[in-house]
Amino acid sequence: MKIALILLREVSPNLSLPFLLWSASYVERQQMSNSSSITQFLLLAFTNTRELQLLHFWLFLGIYLAALLGNGLIITTIAWDQHLHTPMYFFLLNLSLLDLGSISTTVPKSMANSLWDTRVISYAGCAAQLFLFFFLSSAEFYLLTIMSYDRYVAICKPLHYGTLLGSRACVHMAAAAWATGFLHALLHTANTFSLPLCKGTALGQFFCEIPQILKLSCSYSYLRELGLIVIGLFVAFVCFVFIVVSYVQIFRAVLRIPSEQGQHKAFFTCLPHLAVVSLFISSAMFAYLKPPSISSSFLDLLVSVLYSVVPPAVNPLIYSMRNQDLKDALRKLLS
Repeated sequence: MKIALILLREVSPNLSLPFLLWSASYVERQQMSNSSSITQFLLLAFTNTRELQLLHFWLFLGIYLAALLGNGLIITTIAWDQHLHTPMYFFLLNLSLLDLGSISTTVPKSMANSLWDTRVISYAGCAAQLFLFFFLSSAEFYLLTIMSYDRYVAICKPLHYGTLLGSRACVHMAAAAWATGFLHALLHTANTFSLPLCKGTALGQFFCEIPQILKLSCSYSYLRELGLIVIGLFVAFVCFVFIVVSYVQIFRAVLRIPSEQGQHKAFFTCLPHLAVVSLFISSAMFAYLKPPSISSSFLDLLVSVLYSVVPPAVNPLIYSMRNQDLKDALRKLLS
């Protein structure tokens, strides 16, 4: 209303204050009416050429099936093999569940749009997609932070590992990651879709995310959402610092191990987690913090694929490549 009032006063400075207030209220109601009349959004298409649309469908189908197979095998193997019922593999099972949910939130809809040559997503579907992706991505980042603490305790405080990371403590930490991600996603989704939207329905992304919805807002109320994003970024920064400090301590402890074989074993235990954290954080940071001068539709699509599609498909390969226990258990399961 404040914005509408300023505009009306500039256009007609001689109008009385009560009339200005009524007019500003009317403009605000019209904006809310336009927002409530939105029934669908238009997602950004990868291409308008039919042959390339089908190529995109088959490429995403291959990536999606690889993610389903890899994460499904990890979940089944860890649940089936009693020897893998340890904190590290418990957190890995949760990570695979989050990866499965994350990639299932965005990729199937994108595949369907390419197959049927459409860009439409319903208002409710967009809200659900934004909520689920934010929830699962946030929970995954918190879980990766917890996993760095698990590796820190295992290498730097091995004698206290059973005490600090008992079964109850692990369940509580995993539940905290899921619950925190859920609450953040619920708060951001409700706040984002409560804004009046009057700048069209076209989104500059192949799935619904908060920055693209904010670009459609016609009110300075989006500053509320920006405030929540700043708070979220602060929490993410604290988690990032915790991960960095944990690995500094881990590498210092590894270098003090007298045997070279022990150093290699400790290092390769942490390498998969470090690779997953690096891929997740670097791609997300580049997506949201890159300067507008290098932004383009193609680059935005490429970067969004790197942080939303590639990690869930690659994580199972990274974790199984250097993990002999997991490979042995998987071999027993398949045989």
